[in-house]
Amino acid sequence: QVQLVESGGGLVQPGGSLRLSCAASGSILSINHMGWYRQAPGKERELVARIFSGGRTDYADSVKDRFTISRDNAKNTVYLQMNSLKREDTAVYYCNAFVLPTAGYGMEYWGKGTLVTVSS
Repeated sequence: QVQLVESGGGLVQPGGSLRLSCAASGSILSINHMGWYRQAPGKERELVARIFSGGRTDYADSVKDRFTISRDNAKNTVYLQMNSLKREDTAVYYCNAFVLPTAGYGMEYWGKGTLVTVSS
């Protein structure tokens, strides 16, 4: 079994910063990519950013130059540094990872989500 556990969400004022963390644990052989998605009320879940094992990154246009994704492969942990937060960044943020387990086939896993609220 593989688990993804997020932390770091909360309430922040517009223009502020937050750092999200997501740690993967369990019977992990390797992780291909890790990333963050978000879902705002009444909207579909969307990709925010992801990082591949080789270091390549993808960002949504709406967060480029404000958010930075990074990864600690030794700790199976991914981070999302969010700066210059806007009200429209308010959403539940979900960690996502494609994991190759020690036994069986690779598959995608999701965390339970952490709420980020940007409000004055």
